[in-house]
Amino acid sequence: MNKYVNSPSTITYESLASNNYTLSSYQYKDLVMPNKNYNHVRDMLSRPLGRQDLGYEVGSDNYIRKSPFSVLRAKSLQSHSYLPEITPETAVPVMPNAFIDIKLRKRDLLISKDSNIGETVILDKDYPQFMVSGAIYRLPIKKNKYYLLAFSKHSFFREQLDAMVPKGATIRHAKTLFLDCKIPFPNMNSNSTIKYIELLTQAIINKEIAIRERHMAILNLIEGELLCKQSRKKYVFSYPLINEIDEAGRFDTNLYRKEFKEIEFLIKNYRHGYQTIFDYGFTLSRGQNLQVSNIGASIYSDEKHDNFYTLMLPKFLSKYGTVNKVEYLGNPNSLKTLKKGDLIFGAEGFEKGRSIVIVEEKEKTITNIHGITIQQEEHDVIKAVFIKCFLDYLRSKGLIDLFAVGGNGGSLAQKYWDYIPFPKFPKNKQEEVSKLYHTEIKYDTSSCSTRDFLDKDTIFNNEAGIVELDKAIKAIQKRIDISINQIINDKEVDVNFNI
Repeated sequence: MNKYVNSPSTITYESLASNNYTLSSYQYKDLVMPNKNYNHVRDMLSRPLGRQDLGYEVGSDNYIRKSPFSVLRAKSLQSHSYLPEITPETAVPVMPNAFIDIKLRKRDLLISKDSNIGETVILDKDYPQFMVSGAIYRLPIKKNKYYLLAFSKHSFFREQLDAMVPKGATIRHAKTLFLDCKIPFPNMNSNSTIKYIELLTQAIINKEIAIRERHMAILNLIEGELLCKQSRKKYVFSYPLINEIDEAGRFDTNLYRKEFKEIEFLIKNYRHGYQTIFDYGFTLSRGQNLQVSNIGASIYSDEKHDNFYTLMLPKFLSKYGTVNKVEYLGNPNSLKTLKKGDLIFGAEGFEKGRSIVIVEEKEKTITNIHGITIQQEEHDVIKAVFIKCFLDYLRSKGLIDLFAVGGNGGSLAQKYWDYIPFPKFPKNKQEEVSKLYHTEIKYDTSSCSTRDFLDKDTIFNNEAGIVELDKAIKAIQKRIDISINQIINDKEVDVNFNI
């Protein structure tokens, strides 16, 4: 349901005539915005948008498996992130002779005009070996860049653009209609309020960067530990023996590939040994079956209500071990809930292998049957985080895909987990890995002002784990949304950092 755009129940003959007698409802939608102090996006650009700001289509015949050059697709711009998502699905390698250097630079704003129209991100660094597809514009903007970015992530902007773009097509094209979107400005304490919104936006961006750095540090720490503590045995590739095939019980498997055996050897040759996830004290089970035939009728909601279950779906997990979105489910039955130290593991599809650890006790939190729940009696968070991080390492090396079977991305069923080796990292090394993902630290910026907020915020970023960074991002985003709503409704924004 739209909150900021309304369709009138009746129209006048004059308005019908002025719209060439069309009865398409989107022609008559009104923007609900009490604040009349606004600029259009086009008024905020440093120069008119030109062809040099639009990306290029290189054609699928130029896609290749490996290349130093890639093209960013529109799906790299996502609503849950202020930064582009770089994955094999969103950044496609292209032939060097098809690459066009458009000089993507740090702090460039990119906006999608097709498909996921209106999604906007900011670049966290220079991307000299990337270009963007023809579905993306680079916005030439210098002043109030973070202010515009904050509004572009708000439903106020998205509803405007959605109302402008014609419906009915399989793929919708916004062209440059986003330039006509209105961006309201505060009438009270204008400069300090704009600065406040921009500081909060920068804080989120800095935390997203820190999350990616922590994730990479985890992968490097695990690989470094494996490499520096190898036994004397040397790796030599060999084709499978009869007893290996007999043990696996199948030919149609990736377990005999050279890429698989190299990483498997690195793990099994670890000086302290290896064991299965079951030896680590974990059990596997499917998440709650939410079908009506199993639990009866349920009510789904995007808003939290008393006695509703919090639903954490595998499809909403990020590769960093955070949740991009939660839903809520009302059901009178006693459903299978998650406990402290449990993991949710997405076991199906092209994005399988994403996981998250429940690091604190949560009330009435569940997942669905598409996720594997990895549980332990000890509720040892450090051990659970280590297992999660090592699964991330296997995923980064492509092994989760190699373990899986079946089409449409495959599935890593429970019966194949016996094949996955987990190294016996010492407790101190598990703790070192775990701290990068979860560290007990409180986000407290209540005493900050606009002068020192980012400095104190940076201190927190340097100490926090991925979980704490993500929690702070969600709290800051909530404050931004409240402030934007106050600006839209021409109310004074309470500038404080008690987040």
